[in-house]
Order: sequence, then structure tokens, then C-alpha cells
Amino acid sequence: MKAERIFSKPLTKQQSTRLGLLAKKPDAEIDVSDIPPLTDEQLAAMVPARMRSKTTLISLRVQNDVLAWLKSKGPGHLSRINAILANVMDAEHRLRNQ
Repeated sequence: MKAERIFSKPLTKQQSTRLGLLAKKPDAEIDVSDIPPLTDEQLAAMVPARMRSKTTLISLRVQNDVLAWLKSKGPGHLSRINAILANVMDAEHRLRNQ
């Protein structure tokens, strides 16, 4: 079965009720003991939801030492730039909404 089919299927009334009750529970009261821990491979493949949104191709000048530092962290320096900027944006939003 494909994920699209699972996610596009509407919830039954019973499922909606159970999810509503679960959402009202404090996290400490939810039993997650039957959920296996994520593997290192699964964790490495995770992508924040904001990284799946649409992007726009731009040209950007970066200082040489900043680029060297980003590249020293391994592959994906361009994605890392976007993640850094998104984190700063999120922090600014949190500060504004306090």
C-alpha cells in the first residue's frame, strides 16, 4: 500500500474521536513503549517539514571562510545555508510572538 493512499483516506468517526481524546492527554500519560526507536539511518534521512516546501533558485555571495566552514561540515552545504537561515527566521518569529 502506498503512503498517498493511507494519508488521503478520510478518518472514521471512531478514529477522529480517539485522536481528539489523545490530543487532550498530557504527553507524559501517552504510552509509547511499543514504538521502536528510530535507527541511525532513519534519523539521517529525516528532513524538517519546512525543507520540503518550494524553493527559489537565487545567486548568493558568501565570504570564503564562511563557505569553507559550511563545506567542512560535509555534503549539503547549500541545504545547510537554507537551514541556518530558516532557524534564524523561526527564532525571530518566536521572539515577536512572545
